[in-house]
Amino acid sequence: MTQLTTPSTPPLLSLSASTSATAPVDILILGAGWTSTFLIPLLEEQKIKYAATTRNGHDKTIPFTFDPSTRDPSSYKRLPPAATILVTFPLKEKAQSSLLTDLYAKTHTTMAQAVRWILLGSTGIFTDGKWNDSGSSYDKADSRALAEDELLSLFGERACVLNLAGLYGGERQPRNWITRVAKSKDEVKAKLALHLIHGRDVSRAVILAHQRFDQVGGKRWIVMDLHVYDWWDLFLSWGRYARESAGEDVWQKVREASGDGEGALEYEKWVVELMGEEDIRALPRGPETLGRVLDGRAFWAAVRGAPKEGRVN
Repeated sequence: MTQLTTPSTPPLLSLSASTSATAPVDILILGAGWTSTFLIPLLEEQKIKYAATTRNGHDKTIPFTFDPSTRDPSSYKRLPPAATILVTFPLKEKAQSSLLTDLYAKTHTTMAQAVRWILLGSTGIFTDGKWNDSGSSYDKADSRALAEDELLSLFGERACVLNLAGLYGGERQPRNWITRVAKSKDEVKAKLALHLIHGRDVSRAVILAHQRFDQVGGKRWIVMDLHVYDWWDLFLSWGRYARESAGEDVWQKVREASGDGEGALEYEKWVVELMGEEDIRALPRGPETLGRVLDGRAFWAAVRGAPKEGRVN
């Protein structure tokens, strides 16, 4: 994969992964969890120098846990200087963003005034029952939104928030969610739109934001695969798979909910009936029917990139 560069992109500090906790890095990942299983291979492929933290320091990561109840800076001293810091775990309420960034700054005085911050958030804060884009109103009282707004207010153009759609990839596959989200016709009827982003596309988004920070700083962005999925369409497509893969615990809940002790997961039949009842001629349903829908074009246009994993299947 060709590495993306622009004149405004800071020079890479090295062309390999970090080998020292104190050596400067391009990207410091605070919280190397699920997302990092996709991000780290891409960083290595593009020869971007990085370091990562986990709670217990496994797999050559740096042991670090963010504790909002203490101002003890000792654990921050283990962290390397970084051009960009990616925060993957949720920060909540006011004061957590200022605490995290202040303790890092106090233990890294030489680079504190230049570091950029990327905070991963959720598109769940966009609640209007219509089209929502990166500039739309959102739930400002949401605990994560409060922390995100605080970070943006503290750092302005040196911070951005990536509000991610539903995450999938690897063992996390949407078709496995079917029996969890609906076990009856009424539950199928209530499901509207689904928005997704693959872990590899999240990783692309993070790297592009790092490399083109002048285009994304100071804002929050919806990051998604640019598809609006219709749950009815997915029930119709994956109904057979859901029945064949359902465990006994699922069937027990279905039987209990049926009232007659029998129960069935007749997703395809339910969808066909609902299409007739709601006068839906074809799937997927249009956005005027799906209620809350997301428009994620702005981010990919800003970084001059695109999601590359295609539609979920």
